[in-house]
Amino acid sequence: MMAFPTTGLSELDLVQNPAIGAYLLWQFALGYQEDGAEAAPLLLAFLVLPMLLHRPTLEAVASTRKASGLTLFAAKFDAEREALLELHGRAMILRPLSLQSIGVASTSRLVRIDHGAATLHGYSLDLLGVRKPTTPERLKGFSAAAAKIGHWFSKLGPAQIASTLRVDF
Repeated sequence: MMAFPTTGLSELDLVQNPAIGAYLLWQFALGYQEDGAEAAPLLLAFLVLPMLLHRPTLEAVASTRKASGLTLFAAKFDAEREALLELHGRAMILRPLSLQSIGVASTSRLVRIDHGAATLHGYSLDLLGVRKPTTPERLKGFSAAAAKIGHWFSKLGPAQIASTLRVDF
């Protein structure tokens, strides 16, 4: 991994950090709520970073139309089933980062966690009272993909999502 001299952080550290994860989970929650859903089941948040921080999966999300849905996204992996089957393993490996990212998003008041219902609710910019942040160039595709995943997940139940993506909760 290449280290950036001014920060001492590797390229991996710059992308896989809880602050960026918090931003992506916020975008996911907003995408989930886009069509009127109240809040995303918290367990679904643990699939977002494993999907986005893996280049083939990110590229498949980006190249799948929002209206096509999760099923057509998963169908793109018919020839390369391993890439989709590895999602569960990546989710387990990235669980600490996902959990830290949820904490940062909650502390930053981008999202609200309902502990009783185990849901994640994203706050819109209007409610936050801030203007739309300028997204760094290296994150532009990530935020749209996170919102798209949220939209797709809002159309299905957790069991159907797990079955489609071949993951266990």
